[in-house]
Formats: sequence, structure tokens, C-alpha cells
Amino acid sequence: MSLSMYEATIPVFIRALEVLSTLVTQGEKYAQENGLDPKQVLEARLASDMFNLVQQVQRASDTSKATAERLSGEPAPRMPDTESTFDELRQRIAKTITYLKSVPAKSFAGSENRTVTLTTGTLKRDFKGDEYLTTFGLPNFYFHITTAYGILRHLGVPIGKKDFLGPL
Repeated sequence: MSLSMYEATIPVFIRALEVLSTLVTQGEKYAQENGLDPKQVLEARLASDMFNLVQQVQRASDTSKATAERLSGEPAPRMPDTESTFDELRQRIAKTITYLKSVPAKSFAGSENRTVTLTTGTLKRDFKGDEYLTTFGLPNFYFHITTAYGILRHLGVPIGKKDFLGPL
């Protein structure tokens, strides 16, 4: 039995976003227990030219929504990037998960062969749906999830591989 485009997308995004929400909570707990200003954690970044924790969560949300929308044709909600607290980040993740859960599996039918056009800046590229998912959608999504994890780990939040993988 082969893996469907739906199965390779929606459940994967939901699980990783649930893990991300838990990581955000662990970052908040660490800040509270160590007397850190929450902004210090939320605005932390791995390098000066990288997004901070808030922006990593926003991009993980946006990437999952955009990938689902491009492959399924189901319009994703637009979310302004206004989050500035741990609670607001968890709310954004929850709204993203709600959207993802609303996307019907049948809307992915044939999406492996659907043309997906990606336009960023001066780059315009057409992909077949399966190529888009495996070479851009999933890698970009996991880049932001992993970077959020890395920021928290770098700050000293006591998380490890088991936290990143989530409950098995």
C-alpha cells in the first residue's frame, strides 16, 4: 500500500505542530523558572541573520498552511504575524491545526501530479505536487520546527531528541 499525499502532509504537519506547541510551553516554563524575561526567549535567534523564535513558529505555521493549500486547493486562513507571547504562539499553532484538520483527504486526489508554482522574490518555479512536497514543503517546514527547537536548546531549555520527536 502506498502513502497518499494527504497522509504525507496533514498528519505529519499536525503531529509536528503539536510537538512545537509543547516545545513553546517548555520554553515558557524555563523562562519562568529561571527568572528570564519572556521576550529574551521569544526574541532569541541562533544567528543574527536568522529569524527569532516567534518568527520560526510563524513560518512553520505558514509553511504547513501554504503546502496544504497548494496541494489540496483548500484556502488557508491568513494570519497576521502579530504574536508576541507564548500563549499567542500556542493559539496560532492551534488555529493552524484546526485548519489542517478541516482539509478533506479527497481534496488531495491527484495532487502528486498537480502543478505547484512557487514564487518568492525573483524566483518562479513550477513543481509537480509530489516534488514540491518532498523537496520544498516538508524540508522548509521541518527547517523552522528544527530551528525553533535549536533556539530553545541553545538557551538551555532542558529538551532533547525525545521532546523533538514527541510521543511515540
